[in-house]
Amino acid sequence: MKPRKSKYPQIEALEITDIAAEGKSLGKYNDVVVFVPHTVPGDVVRVQINNKRRRFMEGYVLDFVQYSPLRVEPFCKHYGECGGCKWQALPYPMQLEYKQRQVADQLRRLGGIELPEISPIIGSEKSEYYRNKLEFTFSDKRWVPRAEVAEGAAMGDGDALGFHIPGMFDKVLDVEWCHLQPEPSNAIRLEVKRFAQENGMEFYNLREHRGLLRNIIVRTSTTGEVMVTVVFAREDAAARTALLEHLRVRFPEITSLNYIINEKLNDSIGDQEVFCYSGKPYMEERMENLTFRINPKSFYQTNSEQAYNLYKVARDFAELTGDEVVYDLYTGTGTIANFVAARAKRVVGIEYVPEAIEDAKQNSALNGIGNTLFFAGDMKDVLNAEFIAEHGRPDVIILDPPRAGIHGDVAATILAASPRRIVYVSCNPATQARDLAIFDSAYRVTKVQPVDMFPHTHHVENVVQLVRR
Repeated sequence: MKPRKSKYPQIEALEITDIAAEGKSLGKYNDVVVFVPHTVPGDVVRVQINNKRRRFMEGYVLDFVQYSPLRVEPFCKHYGECGGCKWQALPYPMQLEYKQRQVADQLRRLGGIELPEISPIIGSEKSEYYRNKLEFTFSDKRWVPRAEVAEGAAMGDGDALGFHIPGMFDKVLDVEWCHLQPEPSNAIRLEVKRFAQENGMEFYNLREHRGLLRNIIVRTSTTGEVMVTVVFAREDAAARTALLEHLRVRFPEITSLNYIINEKLNDSIGDQEVFCYSGKPYMEERMENLTFRINPKSFYQTNSEQAYNLYKVARDFAELTGDEVVYDLYTGTGTIANFVAARAKRVVGIEYVPEAIEDAKQNSALNGIGNTLFFAGDMKDVLNAEFIAEHGRPDVIILDPPRAGIHGDVAATILAASPRRIVYVSCNPATQARDLAIFDSAYRVTKVQPVDMFPHTHHVENVVQLVRR
């Protein structure tokens, strides 16, 4: 069957001139901006347009007319098919330059506020094998890479254990080797796939919701511990025990082996019970003199070494003397709250997820920290005038919200509380800029520090210090 002809044009020789948002690059064709992924400035490419708007177009590379002298060879064989690590072809120092520029541009353009000089971005010492957590998905309809299609491979042929193709919920790329997480991550994934196939265990069908094996989550720590959680679509005691026992024997380095039976139609496990098959029901991570217990559903920054740098910046920006009441908003499992507690009079943490708050309390107890209080609930409902009257007006507020930023009611409450300093940690400088504009009437931005948590991606963390005017 011949491929259907596109209704959009091809561009025979588009020169890529700059980096754009969301990991894409751009060039201009007849004065219209064209966004193209997996390219770097200096590339000249033949492009198939697949989205056309009045002010811009989007497309994908058909082939390279000329390679940029800036380009480096991608280290991963799945580059271009997998949705991650889109900047592999860009030298890491240049990635940092673009991330620095991204922070400056978004804060100035979207925030429209006066800014100090932005500190140079803190790069990650590791640009490969830096993640401590990866989740892989089982599928009985593997995504067939373009190169195999060109060689005549059948679509949807065989099982896959890997990552979702971007924008396609039911398409999974079978990953042969991932450069994101240290061993034994790859060895465990490959052995699980081999054992499951040899023993006739059904990989999940994401459209028809049938099959046995849904997901596997591998977590590693700087302390050398390994946690594996296998998610099954239904209870099959014989198959479940066979797979888990094989993992226990084959990988004695697994310190926490768990499983979940998820019969829902979606993959979220936040509301599912976790069963510990062998080892401990948690693993431990260390930061300075603190120990953090992480259970299978806990949030912990996925770049452990760089998380330490991020939290040091936040603590330094808080400028604590030991007499302050600190509010840690969106505290998660209380990592920042416990990290700064030794330099504060009292730390009050608030988080939406009740299980995370229990982890935060446990981590305080584990480290003998007695000056923290943690509360669960929707931030805009918990943080109000009555709460502040009961627990004390904050001298410093540290907030690390999700990508969407903070709710308007939360911003209003923070302004009413009028802390001396605010430390705003963000994984999305665009929404951070919007929120900084709200604070601008009462606070001035005094320090800005970008931190790269995710090499080879466009994502960047940014820490801002605000001081009351």
